Amino acid sequence: MVRPRDYRFNLGVEKESQMSRQAPKFAADRMLGRLVKWLRITGQDVIYGPHLTGYGLIRAARAESRLILTRDRHLKQKQPPAFLFIESDHYHTQLRQVIQECGLKPGDAMFTRCLECNTELHSKARETVENLVPPYVFSTQEKFSWCPTCQRVFWPATHHQKMLEELRTLGIG
Repeated sequence: MVRPRDYRFNLGVEKESQMSRQAPKFAADRMLGRLVKWLRITGQDVIYGPHLTGYGLIRAARAESRLILTRDRHLKQKQPPAFLFIESDHYHTQLRQVIQECGLKPGDAMFTRCLECNTELHSKARETVENLVPPYVFSTQEKFSWCPTCQRVFWPATHHQKMLEELRTLGIG
């Protein structure tokens, strides 16, 4: 297993300094769906999908300089780029592991990525979403975000508060 800090050292001096300034990007295998959702909630850039398994995961991680998150014990035999073996089956513990081992500080970036497609969300003026959200939502919410890729509209309702509360109980956020 290669730790994230080793990952930076294997990129060379120039890339190492770039990586130090930028948040890490991740490629997660298909066994980590819940972890992916919660990493995206905290604003992390995580690619994920059924095509990201085995060599497909390795190719995608190499092409985009991503750290692989995996539960696959045999991945090491395929000579992957840097990866983090996720030890637990439980997403709470997985999330804590990634945040601690990668030195993430999720507070500022919360709810900035689409939970479905990973695209960065854009603010959307309230009047522009009237026909895109249910009438009750439009009448009770002031702030909206929009995903330019999958066209979903997001707003901070009770589910938003429940997610924040769950992160607080984990000591995150």
